[in-house]
Amino acid sequence: MTRKPPAASKLARILFGLLAYVSLGIGLIAIVVPGLPTTEFILLAAWAATKSSPRLSAWLENHRLFGPILCNWRNGKIIARRAKVSATVSMLLCAGLMLIMLDHGWPIYLAIAGMSLGNLWIWSRPESMPEIS
Repeated sequence: MTRKPPAASKLARILFGLLAYVSLGIGLIAIVVPGLPTTEFILLAAWAATKSSPRLSAWLENHRLFGPILCNWRNGKIIARRAKVSATVSMLLCAGLMLIMLDHGWPIYLAIAGMSLGNLWIWSRPESMPEIS
């Protein structure tokens, strides 16, 4: 696998590093918070890390949980069915809780619409490599 060199300027490396660590932090929080997408934030963290921190990039790629997600993404933009189902259940739980516990208003509907669009995007990704005949 070829690695892209880190961003050229020091400011760009700092900004990409900040984006990588913030995305990773949100991704870690998203593991336990329903409705927050984990996979997207980990993918963003990995992308930003390749431009800023080879050490963080290597850690993510070799991580027990995140490594397979990143490998699948790099090898065909694949999202495993288990991750799709988990994301869908999490978003449905979150939408249900919002509808039950919060006043109905446009912010709630906007959040549900955003989760719906994210869910459509997730399910539009392949689940495995296409077979070569």
